[in-house]
Amino acid sequence: MSRTRTPVVAGWFTGDGNAFRLLGTRCSACSSVFFPRADTYCRNPGCDGGELEEVPLSRRGRVWSYTDSRYRPPSPYVTDPELPWEPYALIAVELESERMVVLGQAVPGITVADLAVGMEVEVVPGVLHEDAETTWTTWHWRPTEVRG
Repeated sequence: MSRTRTPVVAGWFTGDGNAFRLLGTRCSACSSVFFPRADTYCRNPGCDGGELEEVPLSRRGRVWSYTDSRYRPPSPYVTDPELPWEPYALIAVELESERMVVLGQAVPGITVADLAVGMEVEVVPGVLHEDAETTWTTWHWRPTEVRG
């Protein structure tokens, strides 16, 4: 039996492979871009408001900051308490065109030792958790080249 692939948060990303993108919104009045998406009004305090349109965000950006998660996060994050906790790298990425910072996990196997501020990374589809019926999908950041 195959699992149903379900986004962890509906509407935050779309596509697969090279077509995978995070989705934001852009205000027609001030051109501000938001992620997570703004659905009802422009979040720019200097804007009188405009129509919000969905826009795909840049696939690539540069590491702005990073750290590792050395503790088991609380619910709704799902982990098996019977298994030992495996730390993972968290990366804050400044997107090239939008000049905004988006946080996300590194792809499995990438640790803080593999990262550097300013390193180029790209967004790729990822898996947050799987159970018997569902594969819960998310995004991960992957370095575009191996640090040497």
